Amino acid sequence: MFGAWARRIARVGIGVSAGLGACTSARPADRSPDRSSTAPPAVAPGTERAAPAEASAARPPAASPVAPPLASARASPPPAGDAVCPPGAVHVQHDFCPTMLRRCLHEERDRSNHITICHRFAEGSSDCRAPREALDFCIDRHEYPNAPGAKPAVMTSWHEAARACEARGQRLCQEREWTAACEGPAETPFPYGWARSADACNLDHAWVSPRLSALHSASRDERDAEVSRLDRSAPSGSRPSCASGFGVLDLTGNVDEWVRADRERATERGRWAALKGGAWGHVRNACRPVTTSHAPEWRYYFVGFRCCADPSRGAR
Repeated sequence: MFGAWARRIARVGIGVSAGLGACTSARPADRSPDRSSTAPPAVAPGTERAAPAEASAARPPAASPVAPPLASARASPPPAGDAVCPPGAVHVQHDFCPTMLRRCLHEERDRSNHITICHRFAEGSSDCRAPREALDFCIDRHEYPNAPGAKPAVMTSWHEAARACEARGQRLCQEREWTAACEGPAETPFPYGWARSADACNLDHAWVSPRLSALHSASRDERDAEVSRLDRSAPSGSRPSCASGFGVLDLTGNVDEWVRADRERATERGRWAALKGGAWGHVRNACRPVTTSHAPEWRYYFVGFRCCADPSRGAR
């Protein structure tokens, strides 16, 4: 059923006013359809693998634009000078591990969504299995519109999110940047530590079934009313405990966030478009999982984003 919903949603378009303009006060709940195809491939019990390539036969529509590859992460120290980030953004420098294994102490198999949720990892069990990459970037402290106390914007496609960031002189975050900001300097599986917590972040709300005819109605008022009915998001920054070691807030839970995938996943609808963090439902609200099963045109009531940027530097 969830898969059918996702396919239908991917075919239905909604104007940008429903995402970046009219609908910033409403977002949803969830056992979510976008999680039904995002479980990672089988790995050894009790381990976590970074950014797995989900096995799926779905392919993106032929008309979907494909983003070109990004430049490789810097392998040398950043240039000298004091880093300057956009207002409201946090400067992150970190030697990122692309492939991380961890030992899970408490697993839950969610059969309805075909996912496995780890509730607690063994502290200190992070095992990096790939060469580290030097990252140096700025990331918004809050979800777009990056305003403390504001509700995150939703019903926004990947393309609309990218344009909104560009209008601010920024860009969508890369998958690895988002993950690095979430894990923090201590590289924990959740931004706040080693055990999944609905007290720390906004998650584990019960699934509320959306009325798709209202959600994709031609009437803006009807759309907004339905998104408001489904909304379980919290105002940005209202949960100070949901902060990573870098001080970035609400990375897990609250709303799913569009990012630019680190590599092309040719068999996935998203290809270069990916979602991170999960939303407010009972899903894999951790730093490493990634969803690439939705086309970049896809919009939904719990899907938002935040922006990143390259830091500017002045001479010392």
